[in-house]
Amino acid sequence: MADNVPTAPIRVDEVSSLGQRWYVLIIMMLVYTISIADRYVLSTLLGPISEELQLSDTETAWLGLPLALFYVVMGIPLSWLCDRTNRRNLLAASVAVWSFMTAITGYTRGYFDLLLARVGVGIGEAGGTPACNSIIADYFPADRRSMAMTVFALGAPIGAWLGSDIAGLVSTVHGWRAAFLVLGVPGIILALIIMVTIKEPKRGRLDAVQEEKAPKIMETLKFLWSQKSAVHAMTGSGLSAFWGWGLMWFTPLFLQRTYGMDEGEAGGMLGWIYLIGGIGASLLTAWVVARPRYTDPRKIARLLAVVTALATIPSFLAYYTRDLGFAQFMWWLFIPAIYFYIGPAFALCQNLAAPRMRSMAVAISLLVANVLNLIIAPAIVGGLSDFFDATGGGNADSLRLAQLILAPTGLWAAWHYWRAEKYIIEDQKRAIGYV
Repeated sequence: MADNVPTAPIRVDEVSSLGQRWYVLIIMMLVYTISIADRYVLSTLLGPISEELQLSDTETAWLGLPLALFYVVMGIPLSWLCDRTNRRNLLAASVAVWSFMTAITGYTRGYFDLLLARVGVGIGEAGGTPACNSIIADYFPADRRSMAMTVFALGAPIGAWLGSDIAGLVSTVHGWRAAFLVLGVPGIILALIIMVTIKEPKRGRLDAVQEEKAPKIMETLKFLWSQKSAVHAMTGSGLSAFWGWGLMWFTPLFLQRTYGMDEGEAGGMLGWIYLIGGIGASLLTAWVVARPRYTDPRKIARLLAVVTALATIPSFLAYYTRDLGFAQFMWWLFIPAIYFYIGPAFALCQNLAAPRMRSMAVAISLLVANVLNLIIAPAIVGGLSDFFDATGGGNADSLRLAQLILAPTGLWAAWHYWRAEKYIIEDQKRAIGYV
C-alpha cells in the first residue's frame, strides 16, 4: 500500500459519462435481480415441492444447501479470479451458467436431481455479485457508492417479487417446474447483452490508492481483519441476512400452513410487499445516503444500526400474531428493512477494501451472509420446527415457534453496525486514501 497518497478522488467525469455510468449500473442491477429471483423461487415453491417429494421440514430446509454450499465454496476462487482477470467476461459466464441451471431445475424428477441442479445455480451465482460490485466501484467514486449500491440493491426486491408473485402464479397454473423455466431463460439473454454492450473498466481508476498487482488471499484476509470497522460491517450485514432472509425462507410455507393459502396466494401476498415495500425502501435509502451529510461513513453505519434495531420489533410480531391482517401489516414494516441494509452495507465493504481486494472482500462478506442465511438459518428453523412438532408431517405452531426464536437476532446485527461507526474514518482512509 502506498504511504504518500492524495486525499481527493479522481474526477469521475474524466473516465466515464453520466449515461455510461447509469447504463452499467442498471445492467448490474438486472443481474442482481435475476440472481435473487433464481434463488427465491425455491422458497416460494417449498410447499408443492415438499408435498410431491414427501419431505420433512428438515429435508425441505436442506433444499437450499446445494446453492448455499457451492456459492460459498466457489465464491473465494471466483473472486480471486475476478480481482485478476476480465470481470465483464467472468460476469457474463456466471449469469449464463446459473440461468441455464435454473431452467434445468424444471426438468428434474427427484430430490437428488433437484439438489444437483441447485449446485449448478450456486456455482454460477458465486461469480456474479462480487464482479458486479467491483465493476460499479470503477464507475462511481467513494462518496457516491452508497447511492449506487442502493440502486444496485433494487434488484433484491424486484427479484424477490419475480421469485414470489410470478413464480407462484406460474406454479399454480402450470406446475412448479414451469416456474423454473420461466425464470431461467431471461438470464441467458442478459449474459449476451453484457458481452456485447459493456467494456471492462480500468481497475481502481476512481481511488487515490493505487496497486500494481492484486494481493494474495491471505494478504487480503489479514488487511480486512486489521480493519475493525470492516469486521463489524461484514458481521452486521451477515447477521442482517441471517435474521431477515432466514425468516423469509420459510414464510411462504408458514402462510400456507397457518392461513391455508396455496403457493400462488402466499407468493402473491409477499410479492407485492417485496416489490412495493422493497423498492420503496431502496429508493428512499438511495435518496437519504445521497444527501451531503451522508458522505460521512459514520452516519451510514449509525443509520444501519438504528433502522435494523427498530425493524426487529415487527419481525417478531409478524410471527407472534394469529391475525393475518396484523401480520401482513408487520411484514410491510419488516420486509423493506431487509432491503434497506444491502446497498449501504455493500458500499461500506467497498470503501474499506483496497481496489484490488474488492471482489475478494465482497466474496468474504457474501460467504458470511450466505452461510448464515442459506445454510444455518434454514437448518435452525427447520430443525426446531421438526423438534417442536410432536405429531410429525408439518405443523403450523411448531414452525411459528421456530421463527419466533430467530426473530430477535436483528438486534445482534444492529450492535455490529453501531460498533463499526467508531473505527470507520481511519479505516476508510487507509483503504482508499480519502473519506
